[in-house]
This record gives sequence, C-alpha cells and structure tokens, in this order.
Amino acid sequence: MPDAKDKVDDQGVPLYTVKDGKVDQGTYNGYRRYASSCHVCHGPDGLGSSFAPALVDSLKRMDYWQFTDVVTNGRTNMGATGDKVMPTFGSDPNVMLNLADIYRYLKARSDDQVGRGRPERFPAS
Repeated sequence: MPDAKDKVDDQGVPLYTVKDGKVDQGTYNGYRRYASSCHVCHGPDGLGSSFAPALVDSLKRMDYWQFTDVVTNGRTNMGATGDKVMPTFGSDPNVMLNLADIYRYLKARSDDQVGRGRPERFPAS
C-alpha cells in the first residue's frame, strides 16, 4: 500500500488513507503526535473532556485551514460561559512539524474511518 504521508488534495489539504482498517504512515504518526500533545485536554480518542471540545465533532465543521489557525494561534472565550481557552502551539515543533498528520488522524476519526484506540498501520514497504 502506498504511503499517503505527503498526499494532499488540489487545495493542499492533507489526505489520509484507510484500507481494511489499517492506516497510512502519516495518519499513524498523527495518532502518535495527538497522543503525546493533545489527548490530555481533548481525550484519548478526540472525544473531548469536561474542559475541551470533541475534535471528532469539530472537524465535521472545521476545515484544515481553520484547524491550522486554531492550533497555531489558540483561542479564547470559548464555551457557553466563555471560560475555556485553547492554548497556542505555534512555537511547539512537536505539534507544528506534524500538524498535517495530526489533522489526518483526527479527520479520519471524524469521518468514522478510524475507530478508538491505536490504529493499525500498513506494513512498511
């Protein structure tokens, strides 16, 4: 199976590949990076927590460019009471150098193409 790590659509939006329940290297890397940087607030599977939204729902409404902006610059005054804050990750190389892969993983989760837990990846070619 070809690796989709650098695959993008004609607008530059990162694409994931899932076949027979297995993911490409980029999507798998996105899972790993999400687990190391994002899950503390957004939950282990992107399903949210009491203080951060479910990203699997957010990516049904948010495009790649909006996602990139929020991760890079953060957000304030979120939630019904305006008391939630998304910190900025624009200076965190562990996030920024892997942002496309994190998006791939979360988009695959949002599209119900990847289930909960660690995804299985295609064999190395």
